[in-house]
Amino acid sequence: MQPTKDSFYMTLLNRLVALDPQQVVTVNGTTRPAIIVAENELVVPVVPLPDAFYIEWSEAQPIASQAGSRLLMKMECVISYHTLGTVESGVDRGRTLAALDTELMNICQPAWTSKRDYSQAPSISLGTRIWWTQPSFGKVSGGEGMKHESLPMGNAGVRLERSATLSVFFFSEVTL
Repeated sequence: MQPTKDSFYMTLLNRLVALDPQQVVTVNGTTRPAIIVAENELVVPVVPLPDAFYIEWSEAQPIASQAGSRLLMKMECVISYHTLGTVESGVDRGRTLAALDTELMNICQPAWTSKRDYSQAPSISLGTRIWWTQPSFGKVSGGEGMKHESLPMGNAGVRLERSATLSVFFFSEVTL
C-alpha cells in the first residue's frame, strides 16, 4: 500500500511543480511544493497552511469478486485545502479557492501513473499502475483563519475551505 500512496503523492507533486512552480509552502524551515501528506508530517498541533493541498488516506479495501494472483484494492483519498485570499480585504477568496479547485483537477489528469517503490533511490517500477476517480468536490465552508503573514496588513478574515474525495485503485504487492 505504501508504494501506491507514494506513487500518487509523487505524481501529483511533480505535476504541480510543472503546472505552477510558485505554488509552494514552507514547513519546518523548508520550502517545497504545496502538497502535504498528513501522515508523513511531524505530529504537532499545527494549523494547516493556506493554499496547500493536504492528502489523507483511508484504509485499503479489497475489491470483491476478482480472479488472478494479485488482489485489486481501493483506498479513499481526501484532499483538503483552504485559502484566505491574496488581498487584505479577502474579497478574492472565492476566486482563489476556484483556482485551487482548477489546479487540483489539472494535477489529477491523467488519472493514472505507474506504481513505483520510493523506499530506494532511484525509485524502481513495480510493473503495475495505479489509477483513480475524478475528485468529487465537497461543499465550500469557512472558518476563522489565522492572520496571513505574507500580506502587508495580515488577514484576520474567514477562510474558505473545501475537501475533494477520490478513490485510488491498485493491485496488492502481495501475490495470492
